[in-house]
Amino acid sequence: MARIAVIGAGTGAMAAAARLAVAGHRVTVYERSRTYGGSLGRYAREGFVFDTGPSLLHLPAVYRDLFVKTGKEPLEQRVTLTQVDPASRHHFADGTAVSLPNASRAGVVGALDGALGKGSGARWGEFLDRAGTAWDRSRRPLLEEPLRDDRQVLGRDPYPALRRRRLLTVREAGTVAEIGAWELADPRLAALLDWYALSYGLDPRRAPAAAALLPYMEETFGSWYVAGGMRALAEAVYERCLARRVTFVFGAEVVRVAEKDGRAAGVELADGESVEADHVVLGAQPWPGLLSGQERRPGGGTGGAGGAEGAGEAGQRPVPGRFLVLLSLRGAREAGAVHRSVVHCEDGAAEQDAVFGGRTAERPTVTVLRPDDPATRPDEAHEAVTLMATVAPHGPVDWTDAALRERYADVLIDRACVAVPGLRERILHAEVRTPAETAADTGAEGGSVPAPALAGARGAYLHSGNRTGLPGLYLAGGWSHPGGGLAHAGMSGALVAGLVVEGDGFRGSQ
Repeated sequence: MARIAVIGAGTGAMAAAARLAVAGHRVTVYERSRTYGGSLGRYAREGFVFDTGPSLLHLPAVYRDLFVKTGKEPLEQRVTLTQVDPASRHHFADGTAVSLPNASRAGVVGALDGALGKGSGARWGEFLDRAGTAWDRSRRPLLEEPLRDDRQVLGRDPYPALRRRRLLTVREAGTVAEIGAWELADPRLAALLDWYALSYGLDPRRAPAAAALLPYMEETFGSWYVAGGMRALAEAVYERCLARRVTFVFGAEVVRVAEKDGRAAGVELADGESVEADHVVLGAQPWPGLLSGQERRPGGGTGGAGGAEGAGEAGQRPVPGRFLVLLSLRGAREAGAVHRSVVHCEDGAAEQDAVFGGRTAERPTVTVLRPDDPATRPDEAHEAVTLMATVAPHGPVDWTDAALRERYADVLIDRACVAVPGLRERILHAEVRTPAETAADTGAEGGSVPAPALAGARGAYLHSGNRTGLPGLYLAGGWSHPGGGLAHAGMSGALVAGLVVEGDGFRGSQ
């Protein structure tokens, strides 16, 4: 039985903790805040309840596997999962709109043909076929295996872009934006694809074509809502950890990982306490001073810089965060209301310039979330609605500026009226949360939200490996391989547990 110290109580860290405890280890989680769940936060006021982090679950099989491997009680006995249908409704700048059914390729093709014109659905369907090829080529090394020291297989873009001859040259898409311009050939389809990238904090103009995996995963495996809000999933994972006798210490800030004889030997807390451990799992964003020997960075030689856009030139750009407006509304949710609507901006390039240039976008793309869940509202005569936009992180933009917060919230409300007619007249209360709050709650620098790892771009969009340059120190969660997002965080926990239990010879799930 080994002593294992886990830093942070996010979902990736807890997923690792539960699996390690089942393997017979003594696991203690040290969390700087007073609660668990990391980005899976909750805000409640006068009977209205809101998620402050991810709102939908993709690839629920990741958490089903966690519950199967850590106990007899399956995930669905702990939470109620329902598929969101339609998966989303998109309002484009030219006034057209389309509702996309959940996990139905034929349904999506038909909906796009009907709303955007004949042939639109076929082009999107053919794009998803190519995205499926990219999924087949990269799924195992990108998602199911520890990051290899030799990352050549992931440095190449797995997306089979169409080759088009233009006079004496051959042109093929190498980025998300180029897929939209050259293969989808409709500004509305391009905006749809750009939204998938931007919603994960990726710049469509720079993100490799392999980002096609993001719409492929969602449209193939579906979008799922957890009754009571996504915080209920964090509660279920936390309770599974407790059932497996994982110990949690809240209000315990780890300031340093202790080293002895060239390996991790425990953690040092802010109050001066030192805790010995045989292994340390870091489930948070690495910070300066984490190790006493700073010549050895947490990622070692096994991964990128750990940011949402990895190493190199991309990693120097601001990693975005989320701006939320939590609206308590009078009046019932009307029949036929859609759980998730997207109001696309008129000028995608201007929005991307702002978000990735450290400024506020004047006309942002806004995602509107309207769960049909009695647990989120005081009664049937009211509704809880969340507005979300991807924005530059705190630092380049001062998100503590009260006037800016109020003005930007008003911008989101104005744009959301396209999806929710009469929205302004229904508002009882509006709560604003910005990257400044995210930074305070999670400790992420600037309130940035890590994106999933991507193949291609010579590895620039990979994250730090789960095995680090310091023996005994492992990385779990969104800031490590395979990156951000609930499903990816759960995968990282499984990979870390496998490395600790089976050693460096672990090659992932079979």
